[in-house]
Amino acid sequence: MDLRPATAEDREFLFGVFASTRDQEMAAVPWTPEQKDVFLRMQFQAQDQYYRAQYPGSEFLVILAPDGPAGRLYVYHSEQEILLLDISLLPAYRKRGLGTRLLQDLQAESRTAGKPLRIHVERMNPALTLYERLGFRRIEDQGVYWYMEWRHDG
Repeated sequence: MDLRPATAEDREFLFGVFASTRDQEMAAVPWTPEQKDVFLRMQFQAQDQYYRAQYPGSEFLVILAPDGPAGRLYVYHSEQEILLLDISLLPAYRKRGLGTRLLQDLQAESRTAGKPLRIHVERMNPALTLYERLGFRRIEDQGVYWYMEWRHDG
């Protein structure tokens, strides 16, 4: 598995990854496929603009599996922390250990840098158990999200 910087040519792929994380939510909405697409594209654009404005200099990466692009990894490095903005895999690549390996790589980077690794996780995110299994601790309740942290010293 490799990573490479996302480019403008990846935009539609990145949207597809984003949309795939919202499948369950969208299944509950009585909209046409076209309405769902418009809504998801607006949400994707808003999220992208927010990340770029709030976290300048972030790494926006495409996750590459041996058979092609598998997901996205967005990371912000500051003086105080490494903030995992987003890690998302297409459904075909979930539950295959890719996310675990990426998180362990970030943990190793965190350890080397002497900075905590942090992430906002939706309370209903199925990956919450993965973060907890890898030693992330809930440090703040932010309503819909848990703000979680991993430190090499526990």
